Amino acid sequence: MTPAPHEQHSPEELCPAGAQLYRRALGEGHVTARAVRGAPCLIDAGLLHPAVDDPDRLEPVPPAAALHRLLRASAERITRERRREERLAEIFTPLMAAGEQEARATPTLTLLSGKTRINRAITEAMAEATRELLTVQPRNTVPSEQVQAAYVVAVRRDQALLDRGCRIRTLYPHTLRHSPLTVAHQERLRGDVEARALDEITDRLIIVDREVAFMPADGDGALALEIRHPAIVGYLATTFDRFWRLATPVFPEAAPQPSPGGVTPRQHAIAALLVEGHTDTVIAERLGMNVRTARVHIAKLAATLGSRSRAQLGYLIGRSGILEREH
Repeated sequence: MTPAPHEQHSPEELCPAGAQLYRRALGEGHVTARAVRGAPCLIDAGLLHPAVDDPDRLEPVPPAAALHRLLRASAERITRERRREERLAEIFTPLMAAGEQEARATPTLTLLSGKTRINRAITEAMAEATRELLTVQPRNTVPSEQVQAAYVVAVRRDQALLDRGCRIRTLYPHTLRHSPLTVAHQERLRGDVEARALDEITDRLIIVDREVAFMPADGDGALALEIRHPAIVGYLATTFDRFWRLATPVFPEAAPQPSPGGVTPRQHAIAALLVEGHTDTVIAERLGMNVRTARVHIAKLAATLGSRSRAQLGYLIGRSGILEREH
């Protein structure tokens, strides 16, 4: 019968076949080299050695001597592992201290959950402001029964920031420029306050001192991202500045919007979205108006350009060159 293949194991262990053969060698005084082929671990562990006068005959090492040598080898290996642990501890101890210090630092990105937690984080950041508050307010999402309470809190919070010598810059869509809540909020504040409007702006954005920013992380306002990464906050602030330069002043003094060629800035924005192939619903959402109002503007634009169909309107917009004009 062919012996079963020898299984690999550590030198300090004896497999069943090796233990049986070693016991036989102790009893008979030797075993043949051929017999050891099925248990080479006996040679590797130093439990058998060739006879001086016959290399094919393997004699056993006394068990006491073998055990002493194996235990010494095990102790040396344990000592090496302990020294390795000490070296690793010496290397990683200062690194762990640095890691703990970094962990105690303010994280650069934090996901805030719940409107209460979001508002508290914004309030805390504004309480530490020393220079400015930049905000983009695309819509009024406060439920009607909460408008008064939210309005009082917002005015108090903004006025406290202004009283410390900071300034406030706010971007609205044109659809909110005459909103009673928007107008009342701006007029109640005393200090360096300015508001401008665009036909289309980004989603809500708050930047405090160009050091921390807050932006939505979902569609219903239940999640927000607090950003303290300098590169990201700097990018958002630069984007705000570019929108600001393109926007029309609405507070403290409103500026009239020019209408070159009979096409109003609102219709100009709609024309750009029509050429991109957007539906009336998407256009209304992007410009912060209802679908009915959007369709009224589209009809007026079509009348101005002499269009009788949606397809013709797109062609006439492109031919008119109105999208190439500055407004």
